[in-house]
Amino acid sequence: MRKIASLFIAAVFVLGVSAVAMAGPRGINHREYREQQRINQGIRSGELTRRESVRLEEGMAKIRTDERFARMSGGGISPRERARLERELNRESRAIYRQKHDGQDRLP
Repeated sequence: MRKIASLFIAAVFVLGVSAVAMAGPRGINHREYREQQRINQGIRSGELTRRESVRLEEGMAKIRTDERFARMSGGGISPRERARLERELNRESRAIYRQKHDGQDRLP
């Protein structure tokens, strides 16, 4: 019984790792899309002022530019470039959260 349980756990682990590995290449674009959706939602709801939204949009544009240069460098995005883009996206995500929750709202 213990052997079957350990084999089952190992199989679940292998399937989980393979699923994460397959989702890797579209991870950057998907995160950019999600962060852009968060900015758009903040604009629609009035949580972001015009100046905040412009600043956040500029941050996302810089990330897209960095990604474009990384892809043009040849051979796709290297693991080091992917890590740098993920750090930039993490920083931008925190900025979006802070701006949406800072108490400044667009006047209705």
